[in-house]
Amino acid sequence: MEWFESWFDTPYYHLLYNNRDYTEAESFITKLTEDLQLAPSSKIIDLACGKGRHSVFLNKLGYDVLGLDLSRQSIEFDKQFENETLLFEVHDMRNPIDADPVDAVFNLFTSFGYFDNDKDDKNVFQSVYNILKPEGYFVLDYLNEEYVRNTLVPEETAERENLIFHISRRIEGRHIIKDIKFEENGNLYNFFEKVKLHTLEAINSYATECGFERIKIWGNYQLDQFNRETSPRCINLFKKKA
Repeated sequence: MEWFESWFDTPYYHLLYNNRDYTEAESFITKLTEDLQLAPSSKIIDLACGKGRHSVFLNKLGYDVLGLDLSRQSIEFDKQFENETLLFEVHDMRNPIDADPVDAVFNLFTSFGYFDNDKDDKNVFQSVYNILKPEGYFVLDYLNEEYVRNTLVPEETAERENLIFHISRRIEGRHIIKDIKFEENGNLYNFFEKVKLHTLEAINSYATECGFERIKIWGNYQLDQFNRETSPRCINLFKKKA
């Protein structure tokens, strides 16, 4: 079992990240869909949807949404929100997607770069390309590699519901590694996250090889212009070539 298969399926992962800003996320989604000018009832896949917060909000905006995630526990949780135009399924993003063609695929909040093998990264782009309609959009919201290198916080603690998470970060070669340690009921736990520091050029190489063209790069969730040194995010907008 790979690290993301075990860590993402624990309640501790969701507890650690339960302070994410829903208002910021919904504002980002609203700005994004307005910029793409997606027609009402457009079909969207939320790839690596987690607990479904973005899928649910996209559906409230009027879109036909399919949320996909590797975590069975997350998908079981998401099933409570299903309706005729909102569905959730367990899916490994490296594999082909069994669904009707869609207008857009969103991969949000650094839900990419987990795989050691570069071929797996390419397979993600290929599966997205294959499920999109001609001129469909692929939004890849990723970390900004250079910004991460310049602003890395080596150590911090986070308290969530009487649990104290001790977090350390380091860069090893092409990866940023986050060690997460905590104690509960006398038991010590240690998980880690490992994400590739993909450059702009590497991401674009995967995209062009699979038949995409990059249309825009935004640097934050307000959709401001990307700056390689100062932007906290690298939000890529790709279009499937006709």
